[in-house]
Amino acid sequence: RLGGPWLLGLLARLLLWGSPGARGSYLRRSSSCMPIPQRMALCYDIGYSDMRIPNLLEHETMTEVIQQSSSWLPLLARECHPDARIFLCSLFAPICLDRLIFPCRSLCEAVKRSCAPVMACYGYPWPEILNCNKFPADHELCITAVSMDENSSSRRMPRASCKDCELEEASTAREILESLCANDFAVKIRILRRNTTTTTISDFDLDPSKVEVLKHGPLLRTEIPARLQQWLDIDATCAHNIMRGTQAGVFVVSGEVQSDKVVVNKAYAWQKRNRNLHQAVRRWKHHRCPEQAG
Repeated sequence: RLGGPWLLGLLARLLLWGSPGARGSYLRRSSSCMPIPQRMALCYDIGYSDMRIPNLLEHETMTEVIQQSSSWLPLLARECHPDARIFLCSLFAPICLDRLIFPCRSLCEAVKRSCAPVMACYGYPWPEILNCNKFPADHELCITAVSMDENSSSRRMPRASCKDCELEEASTAREILESLCANDFAVKIRILRRNTTTTTISDFDLDPSKVEVLKHGPLLRTEIPARLQQWLDIDATCAHNIMRGTQAGVFVVSGEVQSDKVVVNKAYAWQKRNRNLHQAVRRWKHHRCPEQAG
């Protein structure tokens, strides 16, 4: 069972390839094809059904493959790069062809560039076993990146945040007002989820017609929509956590300005049952923060 534009592109290249590259060697006789088990959550249903054992990381048994691959699931949950799953599965569950196909060095470097900083947040270095210099250059037979290169795209590659951004509970109106005072900006916005077919990451768009600026701080009111769209583009984890699987939602978000970007620190869902939030927003126009009152 084959599927996915990246896989079809790879197979097309294989048909045109005259001879294997340095790492595209013919398979060892001891290797064999096995179905990717459903228990292997990292790579099950990735677009092909069979994989090679031993794999490209020298795991000899399926039990070892499942155990070792599961440790990478939390990184995928951080949505640090749309090609992270393809890269990891090309190593943990290599496609069952007549030769070993490694990921390209450029694919490794792109995933490392986005994901290594997230791993560092939790004290984990990029492992030597995934040293990008070990993988073939793009002119050799290898698996290339699916997503557009971040340097050639007008839209920055989504980057996960080290911060676990979650929806806040609207406890009391006073606490919400204190939070708004403590942050540089506060805005009521509508966020839309826009799924794509070429990435495992959901894209999020700001509805420009539904932006209500409560506090602009050092920002110009006119630049807030663009800054918040940038936040949605580069902080996939925070936006994903706030949306909680919904397709659209209205939120009151507040945060700080850090040089060329904004960072959201607090987010509240604008719902009828959140009476404290509604009360805080109504009172905000006439509210004086402590530094203003002094």
